[in-house]
Amino acid sequence: MKEKNKEIATFKIAQELGGLELLDAKYEKQNFSRHSHEGYTIGVIEKGAQQFFRTGGNHIAPQDSIILVNADEVHNGHSASEGGWEYKAMYPVPQQFQTLGQELGSPNVALPYFPQPVVYDPELASQLRLVFETLEKSDNRLLRETLIYGTLIKLASKHSTHRAPLKESTRAQRQIQLVKEFLEDFPQTDVSLEELAKLAGLSPFHLLREFQKQFGFPPHAYQIQQRLRMAKKLLKLGQKISDVAQECGFHDQSHLHRHFKKAMGVTPGQYVRHS
Repeated sequence: MKEKNKEIATFKIAQELGGLELLDAKYEKQNFSRHSHEGYTIGVIEKGAQQFFRTGGNHIAPQDSIILVNADEVHNGHSASEGGWEYKAMYPVPQQFQTLGQELGSPNVALPYFPQPVVYDPELASQLRLVFETLEKSDNRLLRETLIYGTLIKLASKHSTHRAPLKESTRAQRQIQLVKEFLEDFPQTDVSLEELAKLAGLSPFHLLREFQKQFGFPPHAYQIQQRLRMAKKLLKLGQKISDVAQECGFHDQSHLHRHFKKAMGVTPGQYVRHS
């Protein structure tokens, strides 16, 4: 008897909500690589439990808990229970929180920072479930917008803080920032560690150590993340997956497919169908 597929993921984009990305997934063997998103990750565990890395440590999110990952924060994920885990997640971008601040008359308020990777808040979890259900079943734009923005405001007010102002950067940090900006501006470029080290004016070893320390990725892994972000943008524009793979610097379509699935939880094809 053929075993039932236990890896199910539905990805959607709510265009009228600023292109809000949504994921409804059931995983058993999915093992997310360390990655980051341009947006926040806000999810509810519906069944089972998930283990994931964030803020320098590993955390377990059991059923009915809420997962919170800040924008651009390095994290991964895999099952923490024998039967896998089911969850629903949304990925609001920082600009959406800024818009909320403007609407509330506080345009200069700093973006929210969620210090706790896992929170247990039954009332808010129920509200998030209502949001996901409404976005799936209702076409009433006013209802959808009211629920999502009201929920984000409540989430930020209850569970977020604001990061302390950054200390003045050191010379080494400014040099590393040059490498980061290069990888963001030219993710498709085939560049060597030695070339990046020369750009920063550091030795290759010093660059590796400092880059990992500052951004949570070695330069090569950070380059992959930027290529994936570039790929998402091109896929949304309707470009063919094979062309996107080549343009973004991946060896071929299968190379893009592998990295995309490990970071996003869906394949490029699944992403395209709902972009």
